[in-house]
Amino acid sequence: MSEESKRREALIYHAKPTPGKIKVVPTKKYASQRDLSLAYSPGVAAPCLEIEKNKDNAYKYTAKGNLVAVISNGTAVLGLGNIGPEASKPVMEGKGLLFKIFADIDVFDIEVDTENVDEFIETVKKIAPTFGGINLEDIKAPGAFEIERRLKEELDIPVMHDDQHGTAIISAAALINAIELTKRKIEKTKIVISGAGAAAISCSRLYQAFGAKRENMVMLDSKGVIRDDRENLSKEKAEFATHRKIDTLDEAMNGADVFIGLSMANIVSPEMLLSMAKNPIVFAMANPDPEIKYDLAVATRKDIIMATGRSDHPNQVNNVLGFPFIFRGALDVRATKINEAMKMAAVKALARLAKEPVPEQVNIAYGETRLTFGKEYIIPKPFDPRLIAEVPPAVAKAAMDSGIAKKPIVDWEKYEDELLERLGSDNKLVRLLLNRAKLDPKRVVFAEADQLDVLKAAQIVYDEGIARPILLGRKDDIERLKAEIEFDADVPIIDPKSDEETERKDNYAKVYWQQRKRRGITYYSAQKLMRERNYFAAMMVNEGDADALISGYSRNYPTVVKPMLELIGMAKGATRVATTNLMMTKRGPLFLSDTSINIDPSSKDLAKITQMTSQVIKMFGLEPVLAMVSYSNFGSSDHGNASKVREAVSYLHRHYPKMNVDGELQTDFALNDEMLREKFPFSKLAGKKVNALIFPNLDSANITYKLLKELHEADSIGPIMMGMKKPVHILQLGASVDEIVNMSAIAVIDAQQKEQWELEKANSK
Repeated sequence: MSEESKRREALIYHAKPTPGKIKVVPTKKYASQRDLSLAYSPGVAAPCLEIEKNKDNAYKYTAKGNLVAVISNGTAVLGLGNIGPEASKPVMEGKGLLFKIFADIDVFDIEVDTENVDEFIETVKKIAPTFGGINLEDIKAPGAFEIERRLKEELDIPVMHDDQHGTAIISAAALINAIELTKRKIEKTKIVISGAGAAAISCSRLYQAFGAKRENMVMLDSKGVIRDDRENLSKEKAEFATHRKIDTLDEAMNGADVFIGLSMANIVSPEMLLSMAKNPIVFAMANPDPEIKYDLAVATRKDIIMATGRSDHPNQVNNVLGFPFIFRGALDVRATKINEAMKMAAVKALARLAKEPVPEQVNIAYGETRLTFGKEYIIPKPFDPRLIAEVPPAVAKAAMDSGIAKKPIVDWEKYEDELLERLGSDNKLVRLLLNRAKLDPKRVVFAEADQLDVLKAAQIVYDEGIARPILLGRKDDIERLKAEIEFDADVPIIDPKSDEETERKDNYAKVYWQQRKRRGITYYSAQKLMRERNYFAAMMVNEGDADALISGYSRNYPTVVKPMLELIGMAKGATRVATTNLMMTKRGPLFLSDTSINIDPSSKDLAKITQMTSQVIKMFGLEPVLAMVSYSNFGSSDHGNASKVREAVSYLHRHYPKMNVDGELQTDFALNDEMLREKFPFSKLAGKKVNALIFPNLDSANITYKLLKELHEADSIGPIMMGMKKPVHILQLGASVDEIVNMSAIAVIDAQQKEQWELEKANSK
């Protein structure tokens, strides 16, 4: 994709279908006149009067306790500089989005039109009663230091300038672990800091809090080494001025143990790395390009521990590991500030988490057999679901121990459960899915590439490195549409009806005829079928000319399924083909089966569908908890529709006693654990969070999935085919571009897994 195309895509993303990235959503009922009279006049007077008596009641009756202001004047926007308040708004909205999806914190972004420090401080102070916390963002130094210092002194809510402290907290956690791995003592470690802005100063101060000595630090700005004999130094730079008679980065790096890069790309040479001490620690955090390229650094020094700000290399120093969870902990105990103890607690929690066994979900997302603490894993991954249960409690406890928590936590186990519940409202699993696919992209045939939405999805898949698309369809139409959307990549285009593909069609026809000649297929009919895109695409996968297949956008499901079952067939050991849909709901991921194929499955079929769904859930790195649903609860009806579910559950309990499955259950009991424990405490699902519903028939499953998708705007991934020999996935008619992209990622992961199984089988022989 050209730079102009990327620019246009970014503009469309921010403009449509609704301008911006965040919105306000009511949290109370508002359907009736009674609701409205409680929400506004006259009912609203009651909480107003309670807050007048005691301002702290604002936390009880308003959204203040979960509301953070992201405030900027746009004077130091990352990579863009001083672009002004209006131009900084998309960045601040983006920060608000991150707060919400990682820690379920609501945000109003505030852009202040002044570069005067006093005016900025006064503005923030006047609006502070609205908020439970203040996140300062993209404010240029040295004003940023004074703004944060004074607001922390003059307000009684948490204030943090993330540009300063976010990088400091994450890099400090990484540094502690790197120092441990290299068997150093932090008080003797020689540290070079390239950069003297807000982040560099904050990093240096936090490292000192953990034992680093100022006399062992050398800081550089654009003029070179900051020495104590230099004139006109700011107060912050003077704090880290060295007495050493050196001027350049070359000289500073000689014998250094640690390099901290917060400056600009490509300023560190291989020669500088070679001059560093044994087992050098290099955090090259300039974005988007680090001070020295990762590949060059690790090729130069085999003993290096390297971190960058990039997601495509190990040890990403990413602020999203910190700020959402720090504010979460601060808000939850109603802390009056974010102090050093809370920041240090966050550092220790992150450092500790990197040493603990990594959940399979994270291993799967990053394509690792097993991530373990070491040179390439010194800080947790941004998608680690444990972050919300580890960092906020550490921060909250530090606030309590510091005496600045107005609402101390008493029941920590309950608090952790509440934190984990907050994970359900976003699409982390989708991001994990796409990330996993990118690690080893496969060749995916898009059988309807002459449809605009399919081609758009193929373009995204190609640009993002999710898969290597093969475009099937009318060549002229595909090339015209490619030009229209500026999809200028050189990817294969194949038209099964074209004479150019005669030889390949003949070869496929011979193979198909051999397979089906005793089932009424003549060689002539086989040749004719190979002109049909779904037969041709299926043969491409069957014969190894592609790794996976996506189809179904413009044709009804049975029409597309038929050639897949005929040509590819079921996997070895499979007795049934079925589908599951992954729904991204507010309560978290929920798998629904079977949504597309089995109209009225028997009890044995239901048991098999449940087993296959369990395997798919594990593919996502989740622990399956399956409810087999019905209109009855545990034998309350003897009708055949209920009894077949009961029989399937009985079979699974006998043959797979460790499987977390139970039923028959009504859906509300399956999804509401409190109701389940009260009425049916004997259930195997009591006390567990159900993440899969197995339906008694196709009607109920398909209707439910489409209701969720349309009425609750739940994102859907699927139908995911289960039980097929090869990675074949069929879209629902008229699937959206996002759904096609997500299904492409599923197809890639399916191909990755099947390839791994084949390798394991081959190695076991």
